[in-house]
Amino acid sequence: MTDLPTTTTRRLGLVIDLDTCVGCHACAVSCKEWNDGGAAGPLPDSNDAKPDGVWFNRVHSYEVEREGTFSTLNFPRSCLHCEDAACVTVCPTGASFKRAADGIVLVDEDKCIGCKLCSWACPYGAREYSESRGVMQKCTLCVDRIDNPSLAEADRVPACVASCPADARHFGDLSDPDSAVSKLVAEREGVDLMPELGYKPTNKYLPPRQVPPPSQSALPEATPDWLDQVFGR
Repeated sequence: MTDLPTTTTRRLGLVIDLDTCVGCHACAVSCKEWNDGGAAGPLPDSNDAKPDGVWFNRVHSYEVEREGTFSTLNFPRSCLHCEDAACVTVCPTGASFKRAADGIVLVDEDKCIGCKLCSWACPYGAREYSESRGVMQKCTLCVDRIDNPSLAEADRVPACVASCPADARHFGDLSDPDSAVSKLVAEREGVDLMPELGYKPTNKYLPPRQVPPPSQSALPEATPDWLDQVFGR
């Protein structure tokens, strides 16, 4: 089994604003387009346009009720790059690993045997199995973009962030309290997805403004009721 790095100097991740996400799927499509390079690319599909191919980003829409009023909640989902990533610790070959420098969870496809243990361990459904390649795949936060010094600084963000027309996706260092994303999480009381599981996801969700998060006096295990409705808890 794979050991997690003891420390990371940065924690790169996404902050997703559920108040402004319009469910347009631009994040999913741009991710697919950026990462699909044909048979040798990381996202080849043998099923053409069918939706059951490999998708690193998916968007689900739910009807949420509050005080007799119903509204649509668009919920983007991808790898959360957890601090204590179960997918990494269960991997028998070391194919799943966390980058020590920034905490991004990646897959070394040369080591992956396609056993799917990581997909069973991930409670967020973020792992994808490629039938055409026989390996597990996942969101990389577009490391080929963010690590590319030839790109302009403004372009060194994940494809999903660059393409979002509603500015609902933000990227940065969540270990730095002075970063723009950390300040946004503090201002809007951003939350972890299913924090009770203890995996400490890096990505944060900003709750819809019309459905406020629990007050500061709420119990630590309490979660916003919109999460309860979405996940049936």
